Amino acid sequence: MSDVLPGRHSLLSRGWRGFRRWFAPTVGTWIMIGVAVSLLIIGAGTGAVPGFLVMAGLLGLGTAAFSLITGRRSWAMIASRKAAAITLAACLVTVTLGVNAYLSAGSAAAEHATATPETQPMQTLRATPPVTFAEDDPGAPASPAPAADTASVVDGTVTHATAVALLATLPIKGRAPKTGYNRTVDFGTAWLDVDRNGCDTRNDILARDLTDAVKSGPCKVLSGELAEPYTGRSIFFLRGVDTSALVQIDHLVALSNAWQTGAQQLTEAQRISLANDPLNLLAADGRSNAQKSDGDAATWLPANKRFRCRYVARQVSVKVAYGLWVTQAEHDAIQRILTTCPDEPGLSSGFAPARVVAAPVPVPLAPAPAVPAAPAPAPAAPAPAPAAPAPALPAPSGYYENCAAVLAAGAAPLMAGQPGYSLKLDRDHDGVACE
Repeated sequence: MSDVLPGRHSLLSRGWRGFRRWFAPTVGTWIMIGVAVSLLIIGAGTGAVPGFLVMAGLLGLGTAAFSLITGRRSWAMIASRKAAAITLAACLVTVTLGVNAYLSAGSAAAEHATATPETQPMQTLRATPPVTFAEDDPGAPASPAPAADTASVVDGTVTHATAVALLATLPIKGRAPKTGYNRTVDFGTAWLDVDRNGCDTRNDILARDLTDAVKSGPCKVLSGELAEPYTGRSIFFLRGVDTSALVQIDHLVALSNAWQTGAQQLTEAQRISLANDPLNLLAADGRSNAQKSDGDAATWLPANKRFRCRYVARQVSVKVAYGLWVTQAEHDAIQRILTTCPDEPGLSSGFAPARVVAAPVPVPLAPAPAVPAAPAPAPAAPAPAPAAPAPALPAPSGYYENCAAVLAAGAAPLMAGQPGYSLKLDRDHDGVACE
């Protein structure tokens, strides 16, 4: 036993000394080892196993090429050109494997993302934080509403006035209380088929505003590209549980805002038309719609400043079409924007039912009570002055003979759609008579 142990210790001692002679790192070697480990960690962090393989292969290729060209031992202890050539070949195989694995993973992800909406929503959209439907976009029904729920549609009067001119015709009042407001009860279920084309309103607006829209059947929009007006960027719409809310249908005049600025006085059919009127609807970014909520121009404007003129012009046009009013703050905010684009046109609605402003009905005068005849005046007394003519009142139909009668009745100016308006009185056909 005593003869064997010295020999074993001697063998181990010689092996350790040999290893130390072979592995004699310098300060530069330790620096290169640190750099290599850092690059390997980065590769693994960005591309998992494929990234690690690619980074390791590239490091090996550079080191082996150095030893192969110079014949000198590298920091990785490649001591000969033969060892360098073997290392070079092995590293080429490693890089090839890593690249192939990376491409395979990318193809699988792309195929996964472009699956049909009913089976797999697009993963790039699913990865974003969830967007909830705002009040003005409560959802997208799978089928149109029954025809029994539709409202009658009457073409409105075309207006050629600017948005600034239309704004001047809107009454300025405070907001009415929101008491009793109920979206479904007051404005109908979302979304109806008010125009009776067989498609619900949400799909109608998606088909109108999206480009390259793909449909399932005549109505259901599955996907498309939206040039989003509120942010100015492009959004890819893909129907799905987790992705549909990224593109919502915004009511430019929010329904609760409409309720507080005159819609309480509309009929049920007129409120349903307001909720489904294309003039008041726009496909928009879901986050922007959620931020807007039921705000008006005084509390919310699109981030895309280039769209603000068109945005407030649409709001003014909707309020004129449905006989609503604006608050003072809302009026001032809209006016500030329209001063930068005074020629922005006002739009008309071919969808809104007839205005609900009732024609003024003249009140019949009560007969004068019988008065006993007074004694004849003294001859010296002057004759009484003739009584001033009574102001002209419109006929029950709301007809005025001329602008003088309109002025006498205190009804000037008359806007298109108001009782008594006619093209005969509106000589320049700008939608404002007897101005």
